[in-house]
Amino acid sequence: MYNGEYDNLSFEEQLHLTEEEMRRRHNQQMFLRRNAQLLQQELEIEAKLLEENPEFARTIHSLNMQEIQSNQRGLQNILGSEKLGAKEQNVWSKFFPGLGGK
Repeated sequence: MYNGEYDNLSFEEQLHLTEEEMRRRHNQQMFLRRNAQLLQQELEIEAKLLEENPEFARTIHSLNMQEIQSNQRGLQNILGSEKLGAKEQNVWSKFFPGLGGK
């Protein structure tokens, strides 16, 4: 990949940047790999807890359902306000052609 901002750099400076970029990418890959391992461990622990504690599993399920319903109500409120805004826009466009946008 060509990057014009490196044109004025010496070969040694470009090589140093390349090495730095390789180190940065390697560190990023190691971080992502470790993060994935920790997430897998967390999921295994969570699965074990839910398996061993059915009441806990029901409580978690209930809380998740409440959160989903709350998010759906919020989305419906947002969509409802957008529809209201479209109706208001249509009313204004009747009195002031060109203001309606569409």
